[in-house]
Amino acid sequence: MIPASSIFMMVLNTVLGFAVPVLLAWWMVKKYKVSWSAILIGAATFIVFALVLESLVHNIVLKGPHGGAIMNNTLYFALYGGLMAGLFEEVGRFVAMKFFMKKEPDSIMSGVAYGVGHGGAEMLILFGIGTISTLAMAFMINSGQTDALLAKAPANALAQAQAQLDAVANTPASDYLYGLWERITAIILQLSLSVLVWTAVRKGRKWLWLLPAAILIHALVDGVVVYIQKSVSMFSLELICFCEALVVAFITLLIARKAWKNA
Repeated sequence: MIPASSIFMMVLNTVLGFAVPVLLAWWMVKKYKVSWSAILIGAATFIVFALVLESLVHNIVLKGPHGGAIMNNTLYFALYGGLMAGLFEEVGRFVAMKFFMKKEPDSIMSGVAYGVGHGGAEMLILFGIGTISTLAMAFMINSGQTDALLAKAPANALAQAQAQLDAVANTPASDYLYGLWERITAIILQLSLSVLVWTAVRKGRKWLWLLPAAILIHALVDGVVVYIQKSVSMFSLELICFCEALVVAFITLLIARKAWKNA
């Protein structure tokens, strides 16, 4: 049986997974008068470049002749995963800002608005919707429907389905707080990286180096997570990621003050 405390945390995460992106976007529009178009462009770019295009490349590479070697080597997998995330999301950010945000005001807040959409879509889809499926499995476990579920699972997916059910059954309620913490960290990073790339797009010339810098920062942060996640506690992992996000945010703030000082 899944305890009531775990069910409560799942429900809370589901609500926050939807509420935080929506309320953050609404607050940006009301407080800073940013356009909904910048936010929606950010959301659409995440879906197209991270969920569709990047996933297609993963299917090709990881199911190809060298996929096994990559997935079975932690260092290779960390380098590959980090680089792919950095390339697709940051190049996608640059393309969207360059070609679809031409009419947006020449203000740093336009870049922040894009980041709210990009990071908000990530939170809503991966966290909000993802937690709904976890909640559904919890209800199935508590109602004794798991045998029926496993009976309908294809033979090649049976082990994976069982592993997912076991994970839900064995996760303490307190661990669901880590998922929320992770999403807060991710939003800080997405806002920071969006400002860096927006600066590269709008300021150009001597600031174009911020695009490859954003790619490398994204790759480093994601790569570190993959490389150390099995060797440290969940608390340590989230703390390291949060500290990385704060460092990136601080560096972004310094760069933004210099690049946009006359804006």
